[in-house]
Amino acid sequence: MSGPVSPALPTRAAAGEATEQATPGAPRRPRARWGDRLLFGYTWLILLWLFAPILVMIAFGFNDTRSKSNVTWQGFTLKWWGRLGEYPDLTTAVLNSIGIGLLATLITTVLGTLLGIALGRYRFRGQGPTNLIMFAAISSPELVMGASLLSLFVSLGVQTGYATIVLAHVLFSVSFVAVTVRARVVGMDGSIEEAARDLGASTWVTFWRVTFPMILPGVVSGALLAFALSIDDFVITQFTSGATITFPLWIYGAVRIGVPPQVNILGTLIFAVGVVIAVVNTVTSRRRV
Repeated sequence: MSGPVSPALPTRAAAGEATEQATPGAPRRPRARWGDRLLFGYTWLILLWLFAPILVMIAFGFNDTRSKSNVTWQGFTLKWWGRLGEYPDLTTAVLNSIGIGLLATLITTVLGTLLGIALGRYRFRGQGPTNLIMFAAISSPELVMGASLLSLFVSLGVQTGYATIVLAHVLFSVSFVAVTVRARVVGMDGSIEEAARDLGASTWVTFWRVTFPMILPGVVSGALLAFALSIDDFVITQFTSGATITFPLWIYGAVRIGVPPQVNILGTLIFAVGVVIAVVNTVTSRRRV
């Protein structure tokens, strides 16, 4: 037997039509549309403000300047791209920055990932002070950290140079990786690992085949952040560099006599590589979801 038929519930569209029919002369929410337009314009203004220095950097790599000062637009040219290695000191500085950035990123990613997993998964004595020290390293002024590191190296009799720059960059960037990985570990579904162990997987297999793929987006994000922090750091590097010159230190020294267009080109290339890596990471992460 079939029961009494209940009346169909009105849909939202039907309710909206009924409201418009009830008030045919009423305006169609002008305040919301103006708000949307203002928000749209405000968003584009913020994006333009953020990208304006990058656009200027890219444009002045094509500037046909006839002096050492590359601050006035004098025409379009591609000749500087063919003379990218005209300054050997600049090339050495860029290679130093890339080498230090890659080495510091590798060490930081390993240490930060292990620290993030420990903080996100386990409860142990000293966890509170560890969190405090980690966030203190993030919030400490670079000037204070650089001076402290210089005092430490001088007290220990360590000669500042390439190795001390790497140690300094690992010190101030490991906390960023740990925070990123810990956030990923906290949001991870632990029942998947339990299912893997119930099916006979060992601890190492469970970590490598289940845990690591799940935290990989956080690890990659932390590594990219560590590399970005390392390659453009100036303040801490200035204290711990000794005779080693990096890309930011070379630019700072060249400002007094004029920054050549090759600096803009190298900055453009570094920015382009970062964008490509970020896009690949984003696309890969979406495909895993």
